[in-house]
Amino acid sequence: MARIVYLNGDYLPADKARISIFDRAVTFADAIYEVAGVLDGKLIDFEHHMQRYFNSLAKLDIESPLEQQQILDAFRQLVERNQLDEGLVYMQVTRGVAERDFVWPEDIKPNVFMFTQPKAPIENEAAGTGISLASTPDIRWARRDIKSVNLLAQVLAKKAAHDAGAYEALMIDAEGYVTECGSTSFFIVKDDLILTRPLSNDILPGVTRRAVVALCNTHGVRLVESRFTLDEAKTADEAFISGASTYVLPVVKIDDQEIGSGIPGELSLRLREIYIDYARASLV
Repeated sequence: MARIVYLNGDYLPADKARISIFDRAVTFADAIYEVAGVLDGKLIDFEHHMQRYFNSLAKLDIESPLEQQQILDAFRQLVERNQLDEGLVYMQVTRGVAERDFVWPEDIKPNVFMFTQPKAPIENEAAGTGISLASTPDIRWARRDIKSVNLLAQVLAKKAAHDAGAYEALMIDAEGYVTECGSTSFFIVKDDLILTRPLSNDILPGVTRRAVVALCNTHGVRLVESRFTLDEAKTADEAFISGASTYVLPVVKIDDQEIGSGIPGELSLRLREIYIDYARASLV
């Protein structure tokens, strides 16, 4: 079955969808995106994804071409048309098409497109074995809180991690502190206390991260938002990542250092199950 995508109100076969070479997403990476998880043919945590979506647009002074209900309807249409049971819906909003100039015209009209991708995070074998991370310098721009399509630094980081045989990149700022992973949030566990970097312009406000923090509070798990170094991460008792395409995955190795006993940690696995229950309860 040919994949159906959404482009400015139309549902099209993927090979028929086109945008201009003068779209500012192409010439300047002047666009934002949002990714929502799909489980059992429904959307995970949709409301919080929309909060981040509208925040990202506002920070870049881009007007949303769709209302929240229209986005929900379109996501559902794509899930149904592509018979997606588990995976992702990706949406990108560009500032629009204009002659290449750093300052955009006042009457520019945003473009929006969406597509689905099948994924199987629940059946991910890495949940049982744990994953490895490779540390890389964090060379991204200073507004990482905006979910922009300016992802070249992450591309390079994740390629370096892949070449090192790792599952994901762990990015380190100029002071030696962990920020986050290439496309996921990062947590460590020390003496039954979970640590994760505080929200700021330095990291993306992950929707799955938000859920994990809230679930810790409601399930009696101690969590503190605090900076920590790469060395502290390597000597943690446990570590894990979170994201829309991974849920919660235990980390068992960073660079050449095993984390804890080198197997998925008990608290990491418990939080994975707690999150999956939460994801099912949040479906719309």
